[in-house]
Amino acid sequence: MVAAGHLADSVVHGLHGRRRAGPGDGFWQYRPYEAGEPAHRIDWRRSARSQGLYVRQRENEIAQGVWLWRSADAGMDWQSAPELPAKRSAADLLLLALASLLVRGGERVALAGSGERPGIGRTALDRVALGLEHGLATSAPFALGHLPRGADLVLVSDFLAPWEETQALLDTLRASGVRVHLLQLLDPAEETLPYEGRIEFLSATGAGDHLTVPRVEAVREGYLQRLAALRGSLADFCARCGWSYLQHRTDRPATIALMALWASLSGRSLEEAV
Repeated sequence: MVAAGHLADSVVHGLHGRRRAGPGDGFWQYRPYEAGEPAHRIDWRRSARSQGLYVRQRENEIAQGVWLWRSADAGMDWQSAPELPAKRSAADLLLLALASLLVRGGERVALAGSGERPGIGRTALDRVALGLEHGLATSAPFALGHLPRGADLVLVSDFLAPWEETQALLDTLRASGVRVHLLQLLDPAEETLPYEGRIEFLSATGAGDHLTVPRVEAVREGYLQRLAALRGSLADFCARCGWSYLQHRTDRPATIALMALWASLSGRSLEEAV
């Protein structure tokens, strides 16, 4: 919690608010008038200063509910070097920091799969932290429960399961009508396969399964091609659904991923959000 608070503090001053057009009282932006809109929506004072007609949009001040989820698969506990965080720890830090930013902005947050309703303030943040610690987030988003249509759902996982399983999971979420922000979190060794010579790979589940590769360098190119194909499938699926797809490595600054997630939730590019 302390580390997440510090991470949120390190980026909060550089981020713009997560504003949306809606029925609030605060001014958001001017936008060009579109044919067919009621004439009373035109801001005549602003329009008089330019060549065209403009509409004054207001900020949606109704707190938005955001659900957070992190995979509980055994592979998330892995790290390739002692100085690197395990993927689970890196994911928890990012989600807690994101939750901290959201509650500071008056948003409602909850851990998907925990059975909790989105809440506000420090109480909601504590519930997210305890839910992550005690494994209240289910390992399969099939059991996330009934989220409101159009809700924001942040998914953090390595997404290294066979593509057929991941596609079935994403199909279920697409049918539910939620708006997904997907972050694929990998250890640098999973992205580069840096090993040389004869290597024995053990199952992350501890089931005793293993795979011995006589010369890792001989299979590296094929491995990287498989990883690129998986990432391409994830990116294409998200693009078709209008979702966001982000990537992060555990050896890179967490601030980069946090700002990217915030930009995704804001419906902006990273450059527009900072």
